[in-house]
Amino acid sequence: MNEHRGATGTRTAQAPARLPVRPYEPEAARVAQHAPPPLSVSDGGGRSVLEGAFGLLGAVERAGEAGLTRLAAECGLPKTTAYRLLEQMVELGAVERSRRGYRVGPRLFRLGQGWQPHPGLRTAARAPARRLARITGATVGINVLREGQTLVLDWTVGETPAALGPLLDRVAWPWFTAAGKVLVAAAHPRLPPGPVPASWRQECEEIRTRGVAFDREELMAGVCCLAVPLHGPSGVHLASLSVVTDPAHSLERLVGVAEQTARMISAALRGR
Repeated sequence: MNEHRGATGTRTAQAPARLPVRPYEPEAARVAQHAPPPLSVSDGGGRSVLEGAFGLLGAVERAGEAGLTRLAAECGLPKTTAYRLLEQMVELGAVERSRRGYRVGPRLFRLGQGWQPHPGLRTAARAPARRLARITGATVGINVLREGQTLVLDWTVGETPAALGPLLDRVAWPWFTAAGKVLVAAAHPRLPPGPVPASWRQECEEIRTRGVAFDREELMAGVCCLAVPLHGPSGVHLASLSVVTDPAHSLERLVGVAEQTARMISAALRGR
């Protein structure tokens, strides 16, 4: 306890200053006492700092929510380094603290939602996709192929049956969805990542010939899908348009209107 003299010269006791308590998880609070100074990307070690930060972001994404020990171990980082990086990303909104540790933050979510392989894709697809969903009652997706996965950029929900509910909660699927197959088939002679089914060679040729891919409950029971490519300004397959419905509807009857919609979107991407 400290002392100080008042105006009368008498000694009075002064209570020690109380530091504000931040809602860290207990482990993180202990690590914080021995953490090194904040890291900077301009101190000559920028590359390693960025690799560490992105490694932690990837670990948080895979885990959904995890504590400091697990994240540091998965990325091969000292706890003190992982703690400093995570706390800097908390201040930036890339991650946020939770009861179990850390999870993806709102700023990273917003940035991710804005990604697209061409700056005009979402705008070009919005009205045609809504029209297609309205006249067919099907759910329409705009998809891209990245790192061996089919990523859904946008869903336009039609008269969605209950079986399609879980579909809308996911944005990443294996490459062998109809939306992914139509893009992989166009990437000849490159083969898709991972094991290739024996029937793929024949199916790939059929997709190239017709320009459409199908999924008849192959990936999920009660869900059928067709997909056609969307062409970018240079004519390459930029993305795919998928039409998702249930087995009660004929996919073949939806091919013509899906192709017409794809041509409208592709023309808009070419500025026509």
